[in-house]
Amino acid sequence: MCNLLLHFICWDISRSHEKKFLSIIMEDKANGSVDSKSPVENGQLPDPANWGVSDVVNYFKATGFEEQASAFQDQEIDGKSLLLMTRNDVLTGLSIKLGPALKIYEYHVKPLQTQHLKSNAA
Repeated sequence: MCNLLLHFICWDISRSHEKKFLSIIMEDKANGSVDSKSPVENGQLPDPANWGVSDVVNYFKATGFEEQASAFQDQEIDGKSLLLMTRNDVLTGLSIKLGPALKIYEYHVKPLQTQHLKSNAA
């Protein structure tokens, strides 16, 4: 399990020509110290495969899905599970409304899966 609690400060998700802005502060749960340097490499988040359930929940809370984040907690979705989720899993398995579920899959789950695949292919 990931020993880091991710706090997302700014995440502007958009389509095609717009840029993503991201800044993260990582807090080490083991000693409570805060690492103020950005863990983002090449504009990417740390590998979600290392996230725990609380990291996934905090990610979705920070990206504007505070109400829906509890569904990931209830279903015990950690980073590895998140990377295995299909569109259908998100739309029906989490028991959340269709609109937010579509956005969560298209703008978050799918890009995180793509990032993970690209970083592990290298």
